[in-house]
Amino acid sequence: MLGLEGKVLVVAIFLVLAGLIFVSTASAPISTRLYGDPWAMVKRQATAVAVGVLALLLFWRVDYHRWFSIDDLLLLAAFLFTLLTLVPGLSYGGRWLSVGPFALQPSEFGKIAVLLYVSGSLIRRENLLMNPRHGLLPHFLVLGLFALVFLLQPDFGMLFIYAALVVFLLWVGGVPTGHLLVSGALALPLGTALLFSARYRWERFLAFLNPEMYRDTVGYQLYQALLAIGSGGPFGRGLGASRVKLFYLPSAHNDFVFAVVSEEIGFLGVSVLLSLYVGLVVLGFLVAKRAPDKLGALYALGASFLLGFQTLLNLGVVVGVLPITGLTLPFLSYGGSSAVVSLALVGLILGVARAHRVSRVALVIPEGLA
Repeated sequence: MLGLEGKVLVVAIFLVLAGLIFVSTASAPISTRLYGDPWAMVKRQATAVAVGVLALLLFWRVDYHRWFSIDDLLLLAAFLFTLLTLVPGLSYGGRWLSVGPFALQPSEFGKIAVLLYVSGSLIRRENLLMNPRHGLLPHFLVLGLFALVFLLQPDFGMLFIYAALVVFLLWVGGVPTGHLLVSGALALPLGTALLFSARYRWERFLAFLNPEMYRDTVGYQLYQALLAIGSGGPFGRGLGASRVKLFYLPSAHNDFVFAVVSEEIGFLGVSVLLSLYVGLVVLGFLVAKRAPDKLGALYALGASFLLGFQTLLNLGVVVGVLPITGLTLPFLSYGGSSAVVSLALVGLILGVARAHRVSRVALVIPEGLA
């Protein structure tokens, strides 16, 4: 019978395979237009998955306490890496760096660094968390530095992910809920002002409120996604038979891949797929519950939260219950950085589960035989 490690790994494998299948079908038209090869993008995605598997193995097999000893260095490296996106000539689109034939999104890798650092910081300050100077300020300072870069890129969706991750870790890590609520109340006016400070964000908000009214302008993308989801019906049109991916829906292969998936496999197929996401998050929380120590619990909780929360945000956007954020769907969207980081997060969960298994074995084996 599979233990927690095995179950997490099996679910992740199914999600990765599903991702490669749907990237291949959703990206075929745009891949043919750009590269003259319908398989070009899925080949790149497969390469990213291979790198992601190496990252998974690294986080799985290395004792997670080692990350605790270098989390400040990892955070600094991630921040400097993200800062490079602001250097003219090094980046494109404001968010990506060109590395040979590949494009890297530093903010994706920064998620892991922030998760490791904030978790470790909460452990180091465990007896001081009741004091806002120790429980809030150091962690909000880290968030603020990344937020500044994201505002300059701009990438409001990633800023929201980072903010949610930090607040979640502070909450489960022992910072008083009252302190977090007061901080949220103080930050709300600033967040609202930032949301509507750029014309494109205001237009996205209008499209979210009434996609049909703006279906020929700012609501076009969302309206096409909703049409695709509705046309899938209970069983879908069939794998590869999506019509909306034929240049009717922008970003059909990445941010809005769920619309293509829904059109091709229908409600029943999507239900099975979503159950895998739910299963992965639930398993991650179970790993956290059984973690050998608080650090492991925070790592597993943070990794599970990142995967689950970003999935919810992406799905919320595609089905029209949230404004467009530009975030990928973990495992299913085309995007190398997202694929690598998603697998690394699974590896972190597996690493905590492995530590629990090893600690149980150590308790069972008599001391003289160990």
